Parts: sequence; structure tokens; C-alpha cells
Amino acid sequence: MEKLLRPDDTLNNRISYYLLILLLLSLPFNLFYSHLFLIGLALHTIIQIRKTTIKPLLTRANFALAAVFFVTLLSIIYTSNKPQAFTELGRQVTILLIPLIFCFNPLDLKKYRHKFLLVFSLGCTITITYLFLQAISTIKYYHLPLNALASPAFTNHNFSEPLEIHATFFSMQIAIALVYLLYVLVRETVKTRKFFWLTCCGILAMGVLQLSSKSIFIALLLIINIALPLFILKGRNRFRFMAISAALFIVVMAGIYTRDTFKERYVTELKKDLSQSTDTELTDPRLARWSVAISVGAQSPVIGHGAGTEIGMLKDPFFDHRFYRSYLAGLNAHNQFISFFIKSGIAGLLIYLCVLVFGIRTALAKRDLLLMAFMVIITAVSFSENFLDVDKGIFFYGVFFSLLMFSASSETTGTRTKILCN
Repeated sequence: MEKLLRPDDTLNNRISYYLLILLLLSLPFNLFYSHLFLIGLALHTIIQIRKTTIKPLLTRANFALAAVFFVTLLSIIYTSNKPQAFTELGRQVTILLIPLIFCFNPLDLKKYRHKFLLVFSLGCTITITYLFLQAISTIKYYHLPLNALASPAFTNHNFSEPLEIHATFFSMQIAIALVYLLYVLVRETVKTRKFFWLTCCGILAMGVLQLSSKSIFIALLLIINIALPLFILKGRNRFRFMAISAALFIVVMAGIYTRDTFKERYVTELKKDLSQSTDTELTDPRLARWSVAISVGAQSPVIGHGAGTEIGMLKDPFFDHRFYRSYLAGLNAHNQFISFFIKSGIAGLLIYLCVLVFGIRTALAKRDLLLMAFMVIITAVSFSENFLDVDKGIFFYGVFFSLLMFSASSETTGTRTKILCN
């Protein structure tokens, strides 16, 4: 534990280490802190640049990491809404900046990868614990029964409201933390530590359920039941884990069906989202909105309408199709793939798909569970949110994609990860 807090490295590298840890810990909280620590890391990197320690810049990985930024940059050329386009580009500069920092900073990310992920995961565990305590405190203050914790007042966005963060974007972070601690739990052999990791996993799992993000739930279903056992287990242990995890998910689904709030969120709302709109209900199903958004993108299918145009282009079609809630709220397509199609056409969409394929292929080639988990998470969320239009989504994408790609190394299935001892 001492080496977790005091790494055996040069003073400059220690400062970079602490700044990156603070950046990771700040992700669930106000963006002021994330921007502050990122700026601090960038300035510290500039101060200690040495020609001998610069990593290669013109690599396929770096192009993949920054591709989203360059798509937005190019689509500014022909946009009809330049102020909004430059606003989007300003948000996405993080996606370009972080790979550059990692190239110029001499810190060995592979050496500290597990320490970074451990601190981040423990930070997420503490944050979820705080949110549960906050909810319980509110329940006691208003003399409500404890089962009110499973009511709409304390789930989804209402659960994450004290942090002022979108439930899905916070769930993305919690999902990464949960997968990592499950990885640690499977590798751990000391019983006392195994119990501790199991407790942390339980807290994070309850947090995911409370946040009620359908896309993250589906992503975790795939990661935990398929990717995790295939990447880090073998033989009987693999099939035993798959059987246990499948049984647990069945129990969780049964529990969801017994609580009206969770059933409404995970089952009823999913059915509504995948249905067509009707004249008798004032609902704006996602599938119906996607259909409208695709028709808007098809008006300029090759290069799109340009960055910053999506919401403006969708307002009138939403009104014409009686999606009044979407019209009044100025909603986007709520689908990252369609968003690329509207703003940068088939060209931009294909680039984004190539980035996803590149990340998945790298994860498979290196048998990197965390990188694979990250790719599954952003792919799943891309079907339900424009997460690359929002600061929290951009920071998650920029920080973890770069960190996991730069620190990716081949994993072996038979070696125990000594996280606290190295």
C-alpha cells in the first residue's frame, strides 16, 4: 500500500503520477477539478519534456485516439452553425490533448496501470457509498420507509443528482471500476483481501442497479458473462465462473421484475424506446426519433451537415412528427452513430466505426480485458447517447481510451496480479 501512495520513481514522474491519479479521482465530480488537474498535468509535461523520452507521435493508435477530434475539425469547414461547431471542437480538444500528453510525458503508464485503475475503482466505490448514505439520510429525514430507496425519487438521475452528473455517464465510470475489481477478485488468493474486493464489487453493482442505465446494464451483461471468463480464466474455472455469473444475472433480473421502479426503468421503458410512436400517447420513443434523425442525415449522406448542426436540423422534423417534448427540450438524436451521420455523413461514421474496430482488435490481440470492457461500454452507450457531445462523456472517452491504449500489454491467464505489492 505504501508504494501505491509513494511510487519508486523520479520526482518528476511522481508528480505526473499524482496528477493523473487526481484526474481519475475527479472524473465523477465537478468538471472544474478535471479541467484543473488536466491543465496541471499538461503544464508539468511541458516543463519536463526531454527529446530522449518522447514516444512516437505518428502511430495508428494515436490517429485512432484523436480521430473523433479531427472529424469534428474537418466538418467545421462546411457547417452552417460555426459558433456551436467551435463550441463542440473546444469540448473535444481533450481527446487530442491526452494522447499528446502521454506521448511527451516520460511516466511509464504500463508500470502504473494497475495502481491507476485500483485508485480509480476505490474512489468510485467510496463515491457510490457516499450516494447511498446521502439517500438513506434523506429517507430518514423525511421519515420514509427504507424501501423508498428503490423508488423513482432515489434512482437513475435522482441518485446521481448530488454529484450533478448524468446517470449514464457516471455508470460508464462505475462499470469500468466494477470490471477491474472483478478482475482483481478473480486473481486474488488471500481470503481477507478477497472478501474486501467482493464487498467493493457488491457496492459498485448496487450502484449500477440504482443508476439504472439500460445500456450499461447490457454492456456489463456481455463483459462479465463472456469477456471476463474468456480473457482471464481457462478450463473448469472459466465454465464455473460463467455458470455463477449467469445465475446471478438471472437472480438480478428476477429482483428487477419484483420492484415496479426497476421494472419500469429496465423493461417497460426499453420496450417504449424500441417502439414506434402513436397518436394516442405523448411519448417520443428513441426508435422513432432515430428514424427522423436518419432521414435528416440522409439529406447530405456523404459529408453530413457539419459540426454543431444536429440539434438545429432536428427541431423542425421533431415538431412535424409531433415529438413535442424533444422539440421543446432541443434534444439531439441520442445515438452517437446517427450523430456522426448527421454532422459528418457516412465518412465520419465510418471513421468512428473504424476506431471502435481498432480498439476491439487491439484488446483481442493483447487479451486486454479492461480495454475490451471499455470498447464494449462506449459501443453500447453509442446506441443510446451522444456522449461525445458532453464534457463528462468526452473526458471518460479521452482519459480511459488513451490510458488503456498506452498501457495495454498482453495478459496471461495463469499469473496473479500483485497490485498492492509492486
